[in-house]
Amino acid sequence: QVQLVESGGGLVQAGGSLRLSCAASGSIFSFNAMGWYRQAPGKQRELVARISKGGNTDYADSVKGRFTSSRGHAKNTVYLQMNSLKPEDTAVYYCNTVPVSWSWGQGTQVTVSS
Repeated sequence: QVQLVESGGGLVQAGGSLRLSCAASGSIFSFNAMGWYRQAPGKQRELVARISKGGNTDYADSVKGRFTSSRGHAKNTVYLQMNSLKPEDTAVYYCNTVPVSWSWGQGTQVTVSS
């Protein structure tokens, strides 16, 4: 079973930036499209960024132009660069395949203060 570990979250003021990392216990990323998901309190988990195995990306309208997903040189890492953060970006962020194939990791909390 692959384990996913997200990191890099924190507390930041509106307009600030964070870079999230996702590491997997196995080299799965080259064989799957990977996604960044988030879940805000009281809301459903949503997909906000996707990166194909070829490196093509697409984003939810709410984050387009502000978030950038990329793959690491290692086969088991993906990143999410988040710029111009807004309070509505506050959520727990997770990575997983698209569509979801693996058990969810613990996520990383992102809190954006106004």
